[in-house]
Amino acid sequence: MDIKKLQSLVVDALEDVKGQEIQLFDTTHLTSLFDRVLVVSGTSNRQTRALAASVRDKVKGAGGDIVSMEGETTGEWVLVDLGDMVVHIMQPAIRAYYRLEEIWGDKPVKLGAAKRTAKKTASPSTNDEEKPKRTRKTAPKAPVEVSFDMMAIQAPLEDDEKPARKPRARKAATTETAAAKPAARKPRAPAVPSGGRVKVAATKSSVASAKQAAAKRTTRKKAAE
Repeated sequence: MDIKKLQSLVVDALEDVKGQEIQLFDTTHLTSLFDRVLVVSGTSNRQTRALAASVRDKVKGAGGDIVSMEGETTGEWVLVDLGDMVVHIMQPAIRAYYRLEEIWGDKPVKLGAAKRTAKKTASPSTNDEEKPKRTRKTAPKAPVEVSFDMMAIQAPLEDDEKPARKPRARKAATTETAAAKPAARKPRAPAVPSGGRVKVAATKSSVASAKQAAAKRTTRKKAAE
């Protein structure tokens, strides 16, 4: 089996059982015994056994070989040997103590890139077997004949569509007429001629004093005679 397909199967099997802190390393430059080392954590003995069983069943179902499995009795550290790949399923305390990442972790392999390359190599013919898209043929539309009756109906419709003109505002006319009309003239006061005398009616007191003066004059004349 191709190593890229094998590592993708193992990662999928571990993710199905919720394996924690999955790390994959390329070991081709360190040893010729195997090409990949994978380290994963399980929270309990039951989970480590379940992770190992998931890897075994997934690889067997895809036609791969299982060389050996060790540590299933205790469940603290389960090793699954797949020939070109070795899987270490460990509890967190055991993993922190042995630190396998420091031994095999010179060239880490990204899990997302490993899955993408495996899918491309597994199904190269799927893109070639794509069916061509069908195109629908539409019949050409027949030309519409225009008769005199249709032209006669269309003419009044076009006249109706024209917007009616709005009446012009009469503000300008009113302002012009108001400006044309002369302003009403106020009545002028009568002019007084220069150097002339103005007759003013005598008051009652002045008339009485004049009468008294005339009476005194007559009495004086009589007394003198």
